[in-house]
This record gives sequence, structure tokens and C-alpha cells, in this order.
Amino acid sequence: MKFYRPLKRIEAISFDLDDTLYENYEVIRRTDTETLKFIQGFHPALANIEGDAIRLMRAELLTQDAEIYHDVTEWRRQAVLLAMTRAGLSDDDAKQGTKAVMETFAYWRSKIYVPQENHDALAVLAERWPLVAITNGNADPHACGLAQYFQFTLRAGDHGRAKPYADMYKKTSMKLDIPLENILHVGDDLTTDVAGSVACGMQACWINLREGNLMHIRDTRLLPHIEISQLASLTALL
Repeated sequence: MKFYRPLKRIEAISFDLDDTLYENYEVIRRTDTETLKFIQGFHPALANIEGDAIRLMRAELLTQDAEIYHDVTEWRRQAVLLAMTRAGLSDDDAKQGTKAVMETFAYWRSKIYVPQENHDALAVLAERWPLVAITNGNADPHACGLAQYFQFTLRAGDHGRAKPYADMYKKTSMKLDIPLENILHVGDDLTTDVAGSVACGMQACWINLREGNLMHIRDTRLLPHIEISQLASLTALL
């Protein structure tokens, strides 16, 4: 554990989900693969659609509405609906198909492996402080066995703009009735998690999962208060 800023009293801890608490790359890769298979099998008109075509539609939607990126689930849903409509499906078939695709997506998106040492650390920390999950993504803590540790989960789109915007950080403070300066936010991303939380007055813990060096990483905008390489290190704060 490395310290870069003096720590104030900690009264609660918030956590990013993707990559902070589990490896997310393979989860997304498999989810995209299985979801595309489902789309291709849903209707003959979609049999040859490629993932790149849907990604282009996502880019098109972003051009039309720059704010849609705050809700990655809705962004994905609209892209699927657009793909089905352009393939010639009726409005009813496209809506039903999109609903089925998103259910398939949610199923695979929740096939997450959380290391036992992270379960153990969260369980210990939850005995001492209220814990909260704050995510820009769409993983479901209930489905992947993490919800038991958190007082609540805030998700970009449903609960405000995506990190590094302060919406969800401030909402966490209000819901817990704890000042921002007494909440420690833990995350792997130096922009959304560290810079975002520090800029709005929280304390930040960077979980350095790839042996990065803050002195040589271009993404470093604001120093975290502490740096760790594994979640279990946080128990030293008890």
C-alpha cells in the first residue's frame, strides 16, 4: 500500500465493479460472442449480420445523441433495435427480438467469477463500514454474488451521468448521509474512478492491477490518496 495524500476519517467505502473486483475483459468478449450468435439465429434476415455492423450503429446513435453513452445498456438496446429494423423486421418482431437479445445479454453479462480473496476482503470491510457499488457498466451484483456486501448499487444512466461526472458520487453521499470527504472510493481507472472521485471531494484508492507506475502513466490527472495492488490490502485500514 502506497500513500500519496493524507487520509481523513473513513466512514464508508464505494467500489467500482468492472475490473476492480473481477476480470472483465473475458466476460465482455464472451457476452458479445453469445449475444451475436443469438441475434444471428433470431431471424433469417439477421443470419449474416456481423458485430462490426452493430458497433457502427452504436457509433451512429452516439452521433445523434452524445448523452446516450451514460447508459450503456440503453445504448446497446437501441443499437439492436436499429439493426433489426434495418434488416426488415416488423416493429413488433423487432421489439420482441430486442427484448430477447437483451435478456440473453444480461444472462451472459452476469457470468462473472469473483476471486474468493475479494469475497473475503469485502466481507471483512462490510463489517466495519457501509459499502456501496458505483458502476458505469451493467453487471448485476445480485447475479454475480456481490450484492450481499453493498448497501446499494448506483448505475450510470439510471442514477446519473457516468463517472467521472460527480452525479453518482454525490448521490452516494446523500443516500448514506455521509460527507464526500469521509467516503473512500476504490477503482482501477485513473480517470473515472480516481480523478472523478477526488475532483468532487472524495478520497480515492487506486487499485493498480497491471503494475503501472503513476509517475509514468499519461492517464494520471489527480493523485489518489492511496494505491494498492490487491483488494485485501484495504483490510489494513481497519
